[in-house]
Amino acid sequence: MSSITFSLDQFNLPVFHVDDKRYETLGAWLIADVSRHFLVCLDGLAMVDDVSNGRPPFEEWSSENYEVSFASTGIVIQNSWLEHEHGEYTVDEVKQALEDYWSFLVTLPERPLIREYRPDLPEWQAALLRWEEKWGRSHPYHGRLF
Repeated sequence: MSSITFSLDQFNLPVFHVDDKRYETLGAWLIADVSRHFLVCLDGLAMVDDVSNGRPPFEEWSSENYEVSFASTGIVIQNSWLEHEHGEYTVDEVKQALEDYWSFLVTLPERPLIREYRPDLPEWQAALLRWEEKWGRSHPYHGRLF
């Protein structure tokens, strides 16, 4: 897979860089839909884990900006507003991109916000616990990336 790398711009918002233009839609989806939201990234990781293990995703992807279809045959990403922003990727390509993006998010400095839910933990750990409580199951990546 061609690599996607991530960094922050001058406004502390994620940006991406690709070696191969084929991955532009995937990178755009990650920084726009997932952004700096750990819970959203956890959803994506769980969905890609579901389809990579032959199960349907536990829920449909919900977004105002992108239509995303997760299937064992591949993931299709379509920008809801820009017809030309469309990409079809293998499960492994999206899995690697989500794992890389999670690793990027975890390295970011905490935002100076007061969190009500588990402020004693790093934001990513609090998000993981919240995700597991919400869905009533252990996250499939628990113990792998975190």
